[in-house]
Amino acid sequence: MANYCNNGFDPQRLRQISKWMQAHVRDCRLSGLAVQISRRGEVAFSEQVGYADTATRQPVAPDTIWRIYSMSKPITSLALLMLYEEGAFQLDQPVADFLPAFSAPRVWKGPGHPLDATEPAERPITIHDLLTHQAGIIYGDPQGNALEQALSAAGLDFDRGFKAMGQAVDALAGFPLAFHPGERWFYGLSTDVLGRVIEVISGQTLGAFLKARIFDPLGMEDTGFSVPDHKVSRLATLYDHSSAGFSPSSNQDRCLAPVTLESGGGGLVSTMADFQRFATMLLRRGAFDGGALLGRKTFDLMVSNHMGGDLASRGQAHFSETTFEGIGFGLGVSVMLDPARAKIIGSPGEFAWGGMASTAFLVDPIEEMTVILMTQLIPSSAYSLRRQLRVLSYQALV
Repeated sequence: MANYCNNGFDPQRLRQISKWMQAHVRDCRLSGLAVQISRRGEVAFSEQVGYADTATRQPVAPDTIWRIYSMSKPITSLALLMLYEEGAFQLDQPVADFLPAFSAPRVWKGPGHPLDATEPAERPITIHDLLTHQAGIIYGDPQGNALEQALSAAGLDFDRGFKAMGQAVDALAGFPLAFHPGERWFYGLSTDVLGRVIEVISGQTLGAFLKARIFDPLGMEDTGFSVPDHKVSRLATLYDHSSAGFSPSSNQDRCLAPVTLESGGGGLVSTMADFQRFATMLLRRGAFDGGALLGRKTFDLMVSNHMGGDLASRGQAHFSETTFEGIGFGLGVSVMLDPARAKIIGSPGEFAWGGMASTAFLVDPIEEMTVILMTQLIPSSAYSLRRQLRVLSYQALV
């Protein structure tokens, strides 16, 4: 059942979102999904369609728990900036000051060369490089180049082989960088390294820090790195895209308690209500009813474009959770620069990110609007869900 509140939207146009959601389930593209749109602090649209688990016909519910994968990155990035405000580091400070394993990075000479064909990095990796995915640290890919294959084979997709992130990050530091720090933008494991930096600075596990400093203050009681036994019945099934539409994924157990490998780049689970609290805080420039997680000047720096241009001008990764033309990147989020160049409806300054299982969110300060999509289909590139929902959300504004 849809919940509608006008608040600057045309109710008839909002119903186009309901039809879109129902079509994706009816045509077997998705098992189920949830969409929520808020404006000026009030929920304007909230609907759940389809099944959290197709086999059991368990419907998607308001309290369904979703694997948000890379939507963890803005949360980890904000947590790190909270420590920045406390004077724990500077953005241009070498990460090796906290993680000595990165003290002498080397750079791979690239495809066509063996992995041991490297040269010293031209400069140290900084915290800023990691926040902006300009460190030369990439994702593994079993079908990729030699470096990507080696990262994947070493278990550095963080679903096997390591007990804690400190161990995994030390292993990652043993691999060469894909390019010199600051040379280009390329999506990868940088935020996981930042999660380890948080642990070193705070003396806590990442999960404990996030709970104490973000989740508890915001009331995000169902968000964390693991799903305890008493909540497992609420966890949506994860699906892989297939020729038949979708099939259960082999990664179902990654988030079941106990979880000791806490991936700041992609390990969190959450609910629609919890993530709405986070998105609302972002819309309020770091403030919430109990105070502020981040000062407004730090927040404004977070959502500013740090690329000097759009991502297309900075070198495009073969995988990302955003498009590249007309889109910049801040400290953990994409930033809309030019809707015309991006060839889609939007507002300059709107910021967003998504996750591997096709979840996504955006925050538009000009329209005072947040949009959140929850579903569980890998990969996020299977369908253009995010761009479709973006158009459907903006077209409903009066």
